[in-house]
Amino acid sequence: MLTLSRHTEQRQQQVLSPRLQRAVWLLQLSSTDFAHEVQSALGRNPFLEGDEGDGAEAPPTAGLAPERVVNGMDDGASEYSAQSEASEPSSAAPAADEFAADQPDHGDTGPEGGMVDFADGWHGDGLTRLRRAEDGDIGALELMAAEPTLAAQLHSQLDLLSLPERDAALARAIIESLDDDGYLRTPLEEILELTDLSPPAILPEVMIALKRVQSLEPAGVAARNVAECLTLQLSSIDCPDQRELARRIVNEHMEVLARHDVARMARELQRSPAEVEAVCERIRRLDPRPGWRCGPAQVQYVVPDVIVRKLRGQWTVQLNSAVVPRVRMNRVYAELFQRHRRAEDQALADHLKEARWTLRNVEQRFATILQVTEAIVARQHRFLEHGPMAMRPMGLREIADELGLHESTVSRVTNNKYMMTPLGVFELKYFFSRALTTDSGKTCSGTALRSLIKDMIDAESPDAPLSDADIARQLAQQGVRLARRTVTKYRQLLRIDPIERRRGRVAA
Repeated sequence: MLTLSRHTEQRQQQVLSPRLQRAVWLLQLSSTDFAHEVQSALGRNPFLEGDEGDGAEAPPTAGLAPERVVNGMDDGASEYSAQSEASEPSSAAPAADEFAADQPDHGDTGPEGGMVDFADGWHGDGLTRLRRAEDGDIGALELMAAEPTLAAQLHSQLDLLSLPERDAALARAIIESLDDDGYLRTPLEEILELTDLSPPAILPEVMIALKRVQSLEPAGVAARNVAECLTLQLSSIDCPDQRELARRIVNEHMEVLARHDVARMARELQRSPAEVEAVCERIRRLDPRPGWRCGPAQVQYVVPDVIVRKLRGQWTVQLNSAVVPRVRMNRVYAELFQRHRRAEDQALADHLKEARWTLRNVEQRFATILQVTEAIVARQHRFLEHGPMAMRPMGLREIADELGLHESTVSRVTNNKYMMTPLGVFELKYFFSRALTTDSGKTCSGTALRSLIKDMIDAESPDAPLSDADIARQLAQQGVRLARRTVTKYRQLLRIDPIERRRGRVAA
């Protein structure tokens, strides 16, 4: 028989406050996203203001040691010492006013015979973007020529054709329906509904307008799928036989083409593998996204958070001043509020608390990034000297134990953070890899093994490429035992094609 009972129980558990949860979330953001969050806080908080570099109070991150020497020893020990501000610069790049002061006077002659300095109306903010000093001035970005968009180019070509108003309206409706890749994703039936013509347009008219738009440049525009896009570009192949073979491959064997299975296509098309591979190589030169040729290029640049360089025989770690937000407390507003504070001003009190928390968060974020980077450089200084083959195995716990941080904190710090070195720009996570034991009992990192695999493939014979099993056997002969599937994983991380594809390209 079931009975009901009640009892009390006490338990303790850790719960992150909303503010701490937000701090953890901000720590794992990239510097660009973090700068956007700080700019958003500047816009909604009256107690925060941007530091314009006018000689006012320095931002909170100025208290950090911007450049430190890392004395990397052979045993992995590290020693940190802050350099004096007089010996080395405290930022990665000079400030805008310092840069202008070092430049010669290249001003132009004004109406009264004096020199006009065009640099007086300009200054840079914390993200090194130029902006106008006063409203109404002509900005430098406004003087740059704007690249025409895909739709603008197609409309200009359409204007050169002597088309009836009805046909031109249908063609323009198709142009306005194209996406950024240059494809027509909108069904033709919906385009019919968008056009307001009398009498209403019919589907054959829209098909004629589509063919007319597809005849414009760039070739392949207004296609409805990849096969149609490539087919529209096949006219660039001069040989009629190759053009017909390419048309059959694109329209009938697209999936096989994507898998680079030349042998299967050769059997199904009853052609020699050399002919098929030559045509496939010609198809690969076609542009599957013709819309990308027009308009401004959308380039996502990686901005390093720290800069590592060698000075006087020692590796130094320096914060990149371009990614440090220039934000400070508005002391005048804060003092006025504290002097005249009332009970009903709780909203302003919350803004003041948020402003102080934001400043502490900015300082703590970049101090932690600097500490983690210093610990990484102290252990991986051989990599900076000799390259990926000298990378030593290192885990997140090793850095966390040294700095007294939680392992998850180190993981968040190294996420989307980049280090600029003489060898290039690397994500901080690149320097972490698990240890693999060799036959001699020593350990090596996965990064070093990937570099070794890449060197082996680069040195392989063109007539006999190495398979993953061959690479695993050669590594075993050198004392490193890896499973074939591990070699395959490392090869895929290096974005190297398998042996079948490499052999096919060599044969072509």
